[in-house]
Amino acid sequence: MKIQLSALETRVIGCLLEKETTTPDQYPLSLNALVSACNQKSNRDPVMALDETEVQGALDTLAKRFLISDKAGFNSGRTPKYKHRFCNTEFGALKFTSQARGIVCALLLRGPQTPGELRTHTQRLCEFSDVNAVENTLFELMTREDGPFVARLARAPGAREFRYMHQLSGEIESVPDSPYTGLVSEAHGTLHMRVTILEALVEGLRRDLDSLRVAS
Repeated sequence: MKIQLSALETRVIGCLLEKETTTPDQYPLSLNALVSACNQKSNRDPVMALDETEVQGALDTLAKRFLISDKAGFNSGRTPKYKHRFCNTEFGALKFTSQARGIVCALLLRGPQTPGELRTHTQRLCEFSDVNAVENTLFELMTREDGPFVARLARAPGAREFRYMHQLSGEIESVPDSPYTGLVSEAHGTLHMRVTILEALVEGLRRDLDSLRVAS
């Protein structure tokens, strides 16, 4: 996976992905609208206080890498409006399902989350039938040949669920025991894939047992 984004670039791409889906009538975004989206107090973690110069700098860098484009070219008198070229466009090879795109967008905007949190936070971006569907999509994002795009973090003490985060800003040095952090051999990666599948199955069985106990 070759895309490496700074924290500011991550916020810009995440906002463009989000607004393309949630407010298509207002997309592409002007610089002013994009600054407002980046500084939103809801659906953002961390909350930022960026100015136009900072956001414009990120846009200029992303444009040089062909990850965004603007619609000002044909009429210099109009206000530039920006759109991403990050995924699912005619300009690049990176393609996601709507569910994978929704998860990546939510992780870019809100940081590490559990599958349950991701299901809640992607409701305006895509549909998941249940938490198992979220976990299946996360597994696909962790094991894609052009990835990985997602890593599973070590479970915090006392936590019942694992959290996941995107890997679009490089390796995740703070979680060395994550099965998809860093470079691993093909054999080592295959073993971890099997472990991840088994853990997901056990987690699903545990939830089913909890539901049966509640019902009884």
